[in-house]
Amino acid sequence: MKYSPGLHILSEFTSNQTHLLFNSDQFRALFDQLIVANQLDKVGEVYHDFENGGFTAVVCLTESHMSIHTWPEYKLATFDVFLSNYKRNNSDKVKRIYQSVLSFFDGVEMQKNEIVR
Repeated sequence: MKYSPGLHILSEFTSNQTHLLFNSDQFRALFDQLIVANQLDKVGEVYHDFENGGFTAVVCLTESHMSIHTWPEYKLATFDVFLSNYKRNNSDKVKRIYQSVLSFFDGVEMQKNEIVR
């Protein structure tokens, strides 16, 4: 039987809520809510707010990871989420998480890649 590691979504989008791109406070709360809602297990996290605005964040999960980087001066963000299918198929969770992040920022997709690993 062939194993399919999981779905990985990588995206770039602009935000109609530019104020949300400046620091990670509200986004950290969103990530935490998504982790609980999707029954994921966080094993580590790093958030960094840049002095002139913008932030980067990586959350490591037992299932894999989520990450974001923002450029408020361009109303731009990049985001990716990958969840392993080791114990169950998590593809629907990946899609829900992605849509939640896009909705949070009132985002407009510039590009999106879905990689089935």
